[in-house]
Amino acid sequence: MTLQLSGHNFKYELESVLKLFIPATRFSFCYDEVPFFTASDDYFFTRKKQLKSGALLYVVCNIHGKSARRAQVLKENISDYECELVLSRLLYLALSELFSIKPKWGIITGVRPVKRVNEMLENGCSEREIRDTLKERFLVSDEKVDIALKTAKTQRKALKTTKPDSVSLYVSIPFCPSRCSYCSFVSQSVDKAFNIIDEYLENLKREIEYTASIVNRLGLTLDTIYIGGGTPTTLSEKQLLSLMEKISQSFDLSTVREYTVEAGRADTITGEKLEVIKEMGAERISINPQTLSDDVLKAIDRRHTVEQFYKSYDLARNVGFKAINTDLIAGLPTDTVLSFENTINGILKLKPENITVHTLSVKRASNININAELSVLENPTDKMVEYATSALLENGYNPYYLYRQKNMVGNLENIGWEKGGTPSLYNIFIMEENQSIIALGAGASSKIVMKDKSLNRVFNYKFPLEYNKNFDLMLAKKDELEGYLSE
Repeated sequence: MTLQLSGHNFKYELESVLKLFIPATRFSFCYDEVPFFTASDDYFFTRKKQLKSGALLYVVCNIHGKSARRAQVLKENISDYECELVLSRLLYLALSELFSIKPKWGIITGVRPVKRVNEMLENGCSEREIRDTLKERFLVSDEKVDIALKTAKTQRKALKTTKPDSVSLYVSIPFCPSRCSYCSFVSQSVDKAFNIIDEYLENLKREIEYTASIVNRLGLTLDTIYIGGGTPTTLSEKQLLSLMEKISQSFDLSTVREYTVEAGRADTITGEKLEVIKEMGAERISINPQTLSDDVLKAIDRRHTVEQFYKSYDLARNVGFKAINTDLIAGLPTDTVLSFENTINGILKLKPENITVHTLSVKRASNININAELSVLENPTDKMVEYATSALLENGYNPYYLYRQKNMVGNLENIGWEKGGTPSLYNIFIMEENQSIIALGAGASSKIVMKDKSLNRVFNYKFPLEYNKNFDLMLAKKDELEGYLSE
């Protein structure tokens, strides 16, 4: 399929709008002045024609023999941003006519829609003004406007608590017992990576020690810690203890307000590992069933059972963690609205402090092979998310962070829910980008918030083997990070 851009270069945003309707698709691009397609071609023609005063903007969409077009005359000269916004709206409306659907986030295609809401609140906009902006300029549905505002309100208190000299720490354990079919994260199964784990951990501990010396030298304080992956509890009890001891020996943990370990998969969890995690200072843990259907677990190659999840959850409760999160995914292969509702209801009975409801994101790097034709959009995921939102609100949960990914089924979102005033500070900070995150390990990306609120990123090597082979250069990257932190 071809996207033609005539008289403008708004490629990224218009391609993003196209992918709201046709996810996981590669488009070709051309920049000719006039259409060169035949009536039988599938194409999307977008045009900005300069007038004496203002411009004519129009789009023509032709797919599977059906055509739709939209146009708008701008009577005065406006910025490129406004032109891009108008063309995006016109393309969205034409595609909505062709596909007979209206993606609920409208033309907002970015990862962090709530960040936009927080910025408007900071600038003194009223709730009414925010609603009007999201609905009229960005074509967002009432339902998504409501959830964005609710999320922003939950976040406000946490966002005001960050201190200028504070940072958070992310530690990457990019190993799993096996690779789930939907996964596109940088992670390796233990059976394929067994021989490099010990070397990886020794290097990671060296990186922890080296980074801590920078943090201490600059007089920074550690606010939150998040050990993620992969699946950190893929490590043995001894390996977990060694890693977490190195963190506590290297950093001053007296200022840490939240310490999370993502246990993830039930087939990696033991009582002994949970005791180590708790004793070493982590009070928040994630245990992620994704679904409470054994049939769906088999379909996604997730090699544990629902019964194992319940046992792991009970173990964590008995150990005494202050907050437990459970991750769920709407739209998994073979899942139905009814079985997803059963999953939500089953999790609610456990009363975890946090529940994160993800929407399946169709990634080329995953093993799920979904044909990205029009039928991709004809799925029950929207009903699943609607049910989850309604049930969680009715049970006293509040949304506290929200983000979106490319190629999400149904153009939906991931939402973290909390109850009893237990939102994850780390998740809020990384989504709203108001605190520097120092990231360690393979696949990790540090994000430094500068004084002018701009961001600088420092990327670690992506894969564990690459990380091990180039470890001396890894420490040089930490020197680069120190430069940003000291500005």
